[in-house]
Amino acid sequence: MRFIQTFDLYPFLDTAVSLFAAFLFGTLIGAERQYRQRTAGLRTNVLVAVGAAAFVDLAQRIAGSEEAVRVISYVVSGIGFLGAGVIMKEGLNVRGLNTAATLWCSAAVGACAGTDMVAEGALLTVFVIAGNTLLRPLVNAIDRIPINEQKAEATYEVRVTARRDNAPALRELLVERLEQADYPVGDVEIADRGDETVDIVATLVSTAIDPKEIDAVTSGMEKEDGVRHATWEGSTAG
Repeated sequence: MRFIQTFDLYPFLDTAVSLFAAFLFGTLIGAERQYRQRTAGLRTNVLVAVGAAAFVDLAQRIAGSEEAVRVISYVVSGIGFLGAGVIMKEGLNVRGLNTAATLWCSAAVGACAGTDMVAEGALLTVFVIAGNTLLRPLVNAIDRIPINEQKAEATYEVRVTARRDNAPALRELLVERLEQADYPVGDVEIADRGDETVDIVATLVSTAIDPKEIDAVTSGMEKEDGVRHATWEGSTAG
């Protein structure tokens, strides 16, 4: 049997230690994700860590360290497809980035275990868990700090809801009033709402605004004939 010819006790035990370490470290990382009810929880992080360890260990046993390095590079790129599956976009918000990054780190932990760098894998596990737990109070504190619209880099849109037949004139008027307030317009779109009304959306070139000035523009537009509603919003840039 081929198995009898290829089986070697000491390399087998070495592989067992690597896979067990990857399983243990993946469990520690995944338990925190599971506790917070994230998309990729305990089992996913364990499987990512063990899978990465198995591929790297197999390559190292068959072809040596150089081939193991090559497999690690494939693991790094391949885990990106798995991470993309947990990222969801909801309007202007993106969810799942932290979970995807945790999967990426679990793969790194598994790669460390697969190359017999168990101590380094343990150290990385500590940092990953610390990043997901100890930094949470700091993140919450920062999120509670009010945003200064005059200093934040963001994309701003002014939206006017009006009757369809008034749209061309109101479009020109909106651009004119924004430019009079020293807010150049980068683009203007007219979107049909389906009930004889349209949305006139002007995207500003400016990355910082004075809310009072934009409020004055929208208030003035609401007084125009055919305008049902006028507002503005900003989305913070990454």
